[in-house]
Amino acid sequence: MDPRLDFSDWWSKDTRKGTPVVVTMENPNYSVVEINGPDAAFMPVEKSRGKNAKQVTWVLLLKAHRAVGCVTWLATLLWALLGAIKKRLIFRQGVSMASEKMVKGKLLFTVIKLFLVTSLAILAFEVVAYFKGWHYFRNHPNLHIPRTSIEIQGLFHMVYVAWLTFRADYIAPTIQLLSKFCVVLFLIQSVDRMVLCLGCFWIKFKKIKPRIEGGDPFKSDDVEISAYEYPMVLVQIPMCNEREVYEQSISAVCQLDWPRDHILIQVLDDSDDESIQWLIKGEVAKWNQKGINIIYRHRLIRTGYKAGNLKSAMGCDYIKDYEFVAIFDADFQPNPDFLKTAVPHFKDNPQLGLVQARWAFVNKDENLLTRLQNINLCFHFEVEQQVNGVFLNFFGFNGTAGVWRIKALEESGGWLERTTVEDMDIAVRAHLNGWNFIFLNDVKVLCEVPESYEAYRKQQHRWHSGPMQLFRLCLPAIITSKIAIWKKANLILLFFLLRKLILPFYSFTLFCIILPLTMFVPEAELPVWVICYVPVFMSFLNILPSPKSFPFIVPYLLFENTMSVTKFNAMVSGLFQLGSSYEWVVTKKAGRSSESDLLAVAERETKTINQPQVYRGASESELSELNQLKELKEATPAPKKKSNKIYRKELTLAFLLLTASVRSLLASQGVHFYFLLFQGVTFLLVGLDLIGEQMS
Repeated sequence: MDPRLDFSDWWSKDTRKGTPVVVTMENPNYSVVEINGPDAAFMPVEKSRGKNAKQVTWVLLLKAHRAVGCVTWLATLLWALLGAIKKRLIFRQGVSMASEKMVKGKLLFTVIKLFLVTSLAILAFEVVAYFKGWHYFRNHPNLHIPRTSIEIQGLFHMVYVAWLTFRADYIAPTIQLLSKFCVVLFLIQSVDRMVLCLGCFWIKFKKIKPRIEGGDPFKSDDVEISAYEYPMVLVQIPMCNEREVYEQSISAVCQLDWPRDHILIQVLDDSDDESIQWLIKGEVAKWNQKGINIIYRHRLIRTGYKAGNLKSAMGCDYIKDYEFVAIFDADFQPNPDFLKTAVPHFKDNPQLGLVQARWAFVNKDENLLTRLQNINLCFHFEVEQQVNGVFLNFFGFNGTAGVWRIKALEESGGWLERTTVEDMDIAVRAHLNGWNFIFLNDVKVLCEVPESYEAYRKQQHRWHSGPMQLFRLCLPAIITSKIAIWKKANLILLFFLLRKLILPFYSFTLFCIILPLTMFVPEAELPVWVICYVPVFMSFLNILPSPKSFPFIVPYLLFENTMSVTKFNAMVSGLFQLGSSYEWVVTKKAGRSSESDLLAVAERETKTINQPQVYRGASESELSELNQLKELKEATPAPKKKSNKIYRKELTLAFLLLTASVRSLLASQGVHFYFLLFQGVTFLLVGLDLIGEQMS
């Protein structure tokens, strides 16, 4: 449907024909009718009741009030958006420009700017042609180009005809070829997504769950529980400058329900802030005084980021006494029964190398950004991880909330520092060595998602550049490995190429570059099902694991297209080993906890206090650490001013898409116009950093 402003139909519904007649009654008989809404007066009523002029007047007033309110809301929203644009782009108040640290980022920005300038020039050209009446592309299946001298109307018309000829003969075929290629990739990826969803439905229908060989010892009678031999478990908490979340994470891990003589907790602190180091040391000393077997480790030279930290900790001599290692990032808070639900799966299953739990988010409803992230991550765990775990016994390790068999780590080469996705690296190498994985969808570990767009953007850059680094490094090992051919094909074609490379490539190229270009080259126009029906259906499938998010299906679709810029940029930098692909920025956390989580922690601590505890003697150094901890907690740090950033690539793409929407309006392309308009506004909001929390 073409976008238009036609109020004739609406106006005709609310008008009455004929001459009004005023009737005066000597003995008026008034009736009262209850009005529950604007249209209540026109609903069928009992014969004994009627409606008078006063009721109709009230209904019209209610309708007018509602219409004025809607217009006022839209005007307020538009005014606020214009004010934000003026504040951030013109006066630069409270904003800073996002820096481009790599050559590819600057090159991509330059290419997008070139597209924008070209589209603006063509739009001006087309507007002039439109008002001159040269609508050669309208209402015709094929482009009509004037050829004879009679049809040429001056020099400007001749230049316009030359542009049409050049566009039809040279530009359109190239765009058509590229668009068909991207559409094919889009359909292949959509089929893969549908197969994963069908696998998830089958798991739900058949109630397939990982089973413990010999039964769960902790869900049987007391005799079996007392006879269960608790293995030695090492728990590692890697962290770096985690001031906001270190305390709740250490507290949750120290309350794991496991015999104290069969567990050791390592706090692996890579913080370069000395005040944070003292805070973490004091927290470790506090729990050590309560009888918890916990130690603090700090590296002076922080090489290899998280992989280097874990590798250094696994090099300790006492590691040989432990059979399993559980890993939790600094913002993760496992339940006390986590080890009792995960470790028994290793019993009588010698080929099992990893048990991965699901993430749950305490701040998923904090803002629109966290809600959209929750949709993606719920699909990742509920569908991708669960289906791959059930049918393939392989999936990418999530880096946390998992338990590894130490033998599997050692035989697979241990932690390597060659990429920024050390978790995926060790998972692929373990899979090539024949180890199996289990995903526990029912076991959830609380954590946080980034609340600011800046933090989320950096996280996504690392998550999409690292797999491409790993693909370059692992490809020879995958080809020469001894695993089955179908497993090699799954790793190369599905795990790496389709889900890590093709997805960001076609998403950015098709919806952010080709689609706006086709507005200026109508010969290569994309069909409606490519830009509307299929994307909406795939977004619907993505939201199925989180049904409460259905009202956000349209923002989710638009935001995913917006994030394709960052993902495409990261994918290219990782594939070609550019500088920023090796950059590791710790994701900013807020240290939030849900109300139920706080109640659970309070209950656990109460139980811990009521139980008999072993208090160890404190040395002078430990007492001094506790005193310094108390002083640091009492000293309130000065609040940092929060500011936003301006993202140039997103803003430039916003203006490109809005320019293309104006061009589609001239051609009366309704669906294309609305999609380009809303997608352009989404890019504008993201480019101005108006989504999520501000970052301090």
